[in-house]
Amino acid sequence: MPELPEVEALRAFLQDHLVGKEIARALPVAISVLKTYQPPLTALEGATVTAVDRHGKFLDLTAGDLHLLIHLARAGWLQWRDVLPSGPPRPGKGPLALRVALTGGDGFDLTEAGTTKRLAVHLVTDPAEVPGVARLGPDPLADDFDRDAFAALLAGENRQVKGALRDQSLIAGIGNAYSDEILHAARMSPFKPVRNLGQDEITALYEAMRGTLAHAVERSHGLAAGRLKAEKKSGLRVHGRTGEPCPVCGDTIREVSYSDSSLQYCPTCQTGGRPLADRRLSRLLK
Repeated sequence: MPELPEVEALRAFLQDHLVGKEIARALPVAISVLKTYQPPLTALEGATVTAVDRHGKFLDLTAGDLHLLIHLARAGWLQWRDVLPSGPPRPGKGPLALRVALTGGDGFDLTEAGTTKRLAVHLVTDPAEVPGVARLGPDPLADDFDRDAFAALLAGENRQVKGALRDQSLIAGIGNAYSDEILHAARMSPFKPVRNLGQDEITALYEAMRGTLAHAVERSHGLAAGRLKAEKKSGLRVHGRTGEPCPVCGDTIREVSYSDSSLQYCPTCQTGGRPLADRRLSRLLK
């Protein structure tokens, strides 16, 4: 799933490639992709893109008085094309979900792999009309999001720290991969209850969050859209690296699996050398 660093890199890429250009048409290919119907996508025809913004994991393309909001979900992606294929795209079983064509002949495709279709596109007059945007917590890289603001968000939380980091209504933009990376950098168990965090641990978690995300954004800056997935994978130290040595201590990276996802961690760095059992069978580590 694209998370804050990749979506921010896509935003910067689209800012350079879209702003000032006129939309010829926006063509939905998969019936499931479009979540709004008024105004219709035809309202974008002839409008000039004036800005590209990001709200958590949402891309926001401003064209005239309209906002095209894109959430790539788990398996979605954006593919830029300097020259789009001639003729309208044909609906079918392929990954293509939506095409945005510019009057100059270039544009982009939204694609989604797999059979579970969660990629979402909204066309609205105000981003806050999209429920997923309206409920977002603060951006963790915002200039005014300091350590005290982070501590205030965590106050009263009863969840495990892994779940809190991934809650978009608490903090916007962090998903499964970067929460693993943040917790590894903070040397913290993913199962640790937020209520048990001391002040020094909150500071360490805040610094790990800011540092991990900022470094990932910096790595992705200036890359073409097609290279971002590979860059993300190459930069991860623990997520998706089960069985490999930890780059910090050399211990074997382990995994806890769930029905539709998994987390990775280093026992030496994060859990005092103790492997985590399956969450459904183990007690929470303190």
